[in-house]
Amino acid sequence: MEKPADPRSRRRFGSRTGTLDDLAASPYRADRDRIVGSPFFARLAGVTQVISPGGSGLLVHNRLTHSLKVAQVGRAVAERLAGDERYRDLLEKLGGCDPDVVEAAALAHDLGHPPFGHLGEYVLDRLARQRLGLPDGFEGNAQSYRIVTSTEIRGAATIGLDLTAAVRAAMLKYPWTRSGYPDPHPSRFDPPPRGATPPPDEPGSGAAKFGAYGTEEADLRQAREPFAGRITDWQQTVEASIMDTADDIAYAIHDLEDFHRVGVLQQGAVGAELLAWQRERGLFQRLTEPALREAPRRPGASIERLRRQLHRKDGWISDDDAFAAAVEHVRVELVDGLLAAPFDGSIESEQRVAGFSARWTRRFVEAITVEPQPTVRSGHVLLGVAQWHEVQVLKLVHHRFVLARPDLALHQRGQARALATLVEALLEWLLDPTEEARLPQRLHDLVELAEAELHPRTPERDARARGRAIVDFVAALTDGQAVALLDALSGRSGQLWTDAFVL
Repeated sequence: MEKPADPRSRRRFGSRTGTLDDLAASPYRADRDRIVGSPFFARLAGVTQVISPGGSGLLVHNRLTHSLKVAQVGRAVAERLAGDERYRDLLEKLGGCDPDVVEAAALAHDLGHPPFGHLGEYVLDRLARQRLGLPDGFEGNAQSYRIVTSTEIRGAATIGLDLTAAVRAAMLKYPWTRSGYPDPHPSRFDPPPRGATPPPDEPGSGAAKFGAYGTEEADLRQAREPFAGRITDWQQTVEASIMDTADDIAYAIHDLEDFHRVGVLQQGAVGAELLAWQRERGLFQRLTEPALREAPRRPGASIERLRRQLHRKDGWISDDDAFAAAVEHVRVELVDGLLAAPFDGSIESEQRVAGFSARWTRRFVEAITVEPQPTVRSGHVLLGVAQWHEVQVLKLVHHRFVLARPDLALHQRGQARALATLVEALLEWLLDPTEEARLPQRLHDLVELAEAELHPRTPERDARARGRAIVDFVAALTDGQAVALLDALSGRSGQLWTDAFVL
């Protein structure tokens, strides 16, 4: 089935691939099938994108529908670039651009996303580092990589999904570990690549975002071997860069669709923010930083803060004229277009949402280019200057009018408390010597896996193994399973048999 001479198609455990009964002839299509057939992929239907699926019905995206859209956009970009004569030689020189690889990586990129969205990621990372003694903490991208290489159990051994090197490399948005690989580590660059900045609560701990835990470093190195000498150690492969860009595009567009559908995005509020900055652009640009901070809710202030942030972090592409044009384009398309009439479920309103999504997606996909020598803050695949600024403004609208809402904050604070309580309850259970025989089998297996990865055996190693097992266990739950498990452990549930242990 596979060509051994092609290093991109090499698997970590190639001799065992026959046990998986692949139906596809292409090794990359086989990878796609393995990912879609995994229970970790199915669970994404019950995991938060922004609002928990259990509390929002079918109107908003979950992690599964998000992943499908990223795969759709990513494949379209890969097919377009691979068929463009201008880029053919460059793509080959950089290591290849296969639409099947991009699609598989896009489908897998959120497998490790924990319950309750990015909030869950933040809470688990803090608990892992500060409570469970794990230097690597928790990171959703690294957890996805761990799933496809370690914790997904198939056949007689724990080998992950045994994906090809090309697909594993394409999953690596951040192709480094938290602090050890590569050397010099990207967190020490000035400026660092996107995601490599250390977390603010622990400045010397390495990168806040990273693609693999230390336990998977050997696997990361093997996945990147076919690209040695083609791209730098810390740079994304072309296929990873396409997946990352597609993720940004999907996020920028469909989250706005969601909150228009549920009535959260209001034309008046969004329009006031954009128009205020446009009308008083010169005044805003003359404001000192202290003056800008003193008026956090003043209409237009968040736009100005974004403009300054882009200059600080992304001076390589940030441009005031392009930024102003992006604000105007978003105002016309979003405020005067999509938000001009409330969503009422009618055919007309559905068509308006579909048209908005299609226009923006096509605009972004057609503006993507390949850069042979990108800056440290960019991948080889990037949006045009105008479209890059438009993505930033669209994401700002989402942050300002959705993520900053007090009602969402109230909901998320409760979820953060619930997740912390669940971790403590599981740790207490693991430490109870009288209950060892009655632990959930999967939790027991995950402890054994973590113990095998950490050497030599010491009390500190045993504590870290328990911590990693708890993190792996909790990260594999849906939102509903996390709530059900906490209810059972706290004695609040009167139901003996629940779906809390499906995974």
